[in-house]
Amino acid sequence: MPQVATKVLQDGGPAVATQTQSTPVKASNQTTLRGAALKPHEREDIRMGREALGGGINWVTAGFIAAFHVGAIVALFFFSWERLAVSAVLWILAINVGIGVCYHRLLTHRGFQTPKWVEYVMTVCATLALEGGPIFWVAVHRVHHQHSDNLGDPHTPKEGPWWAHIGWMVMGRSMHTKSTTLSRYVPDLARDRFHVWMSKYHWVSLVGCGVLLFGLGGLLDHSLMGGVKMVLWGIFLRVTLGLHATWLVNSATHLWGTRRFQTKDDSRNSFWVALITGGEGWHNNHHAHPVSARHGLTWYEIDPNFYIIWALSKIGLAKKIQVARFDKANPKPAGTS
Repeated sequence: MPQVATKVLQDGGPAVATQTQSTPVKASNQTTLRGAALKPHEREDIRMGREALGGGINWVTAGFIAAFHVGAIVALFFFSWERLAVSAVLWILAINVGIGVCYHRLLTHRGFQTPKWVEYVMTVCATLALEGGPIFWVAVHRVHHQHSDNLGDPHTPKEGPWWAHIGWMVMGRSMHTKSTTLSRYVPDLARDRFHVWMSKYHWVSLVGCGVLLFGLGGLLDHSLMGGVKMVLWGIFLRVTLGLHATWLVNSATHLWGTRRFQTKDDSRNSFWVALITGGEGWHNNHHAHPVSARHGLTWYEIDPNFYIIWALSKIGLAKKIQVARFDKANPKPAGTS
């Protein structure tokens, strides 16, 4: 299994995250990874890859995703500015603060440090996105970086755009609560009782949020139906759109866009994906400098998720923020000479 080593260099300016990584075997863009030969010692490393699925649809996951899509469509018939505002606030908390800042830049890559209570609050926000608990999400993403667009990548578009976007979620067995199984990829989180509990009961916060929204909607509209409409917007529509936004990082940013850095994968920078995900669409930048808490490396690459981290630093709630410097004259991925 490729091993990754990181370090922070200090020279009077922002911290520079660098990374060295053993070179994986690069698959051709014209070939599929399906059916590739696996050595016995490799099978354990790619348990989340397509080779390890075992075939078939995961009907529990597929059923939930289908139900949320139906609810999202129904929600469109009950628009109100109040429901839109509530959904927008929950979107920022779940997708920006939760997934982008917490799950991705803090827990997965440790691009900055924050007090534990802040980490835990942001983790709860992340579970409102219905993308699983911290152990599952972080483990999958770390495996993605180890095997990006190679055998073992959980969601490479080399298996097809549909597979990268949603197929990998609805095929095979669910591992959302398999904290012990996934602990080899997330030993830091597996030792934390809060993250273990949240990984097992990640759905509790969304259910609680739904109850609160039902009450709020009922108060605003003075009817039970008002509560239902608020839940349709604040839970079903908001979660469904958030899932697709996150999945676009897995699919679209490995298919279309520009490549500033010659990374050993197919990652690309996509302005429109960055726009809807708070900066996660600067994916080639990210794969070139995984530990960097900032993904937008030039003034025109908007990165709202980094602005949240910057704001936290200004009030003393974020420190040791690692930021990659971009040398336009000599752009190279971290860890290369």
